Amino acid sequence: FEAAHGYTANVPLKYALHPNSLITWKLDGRPLPRPHGAPVRALIPELYFWKSAKWLQGIRFSASDAPVYWESRGYHNRADPWLEERYA
Repeated sequence: FEAAHGYTANVPLKYALHPNSLITWKLDGRPLPRPHGAPVRALIPELYFWKSAKWLQGIRFSASDAPVYWESRGYHNRADPWLEERYA
């Protein structure tokens, strides 16, 4: 996911396509508020929340994985909360 201010989040396709994952522009039937990521936000509930990018500007598909914003700052690349994958 590509978001405002150069923020990026890499999400494996299996999580992006998970039935619980969303690209959302509404909250409780109303337009998503700016602090919550308006106009569009990714929600990936199966991973730690830093993978749920706010203020989306684009979605890029790539054949290979590479560390992006938080991962280049020491956070775990996969971010599975059930495995407590917070830090690399």
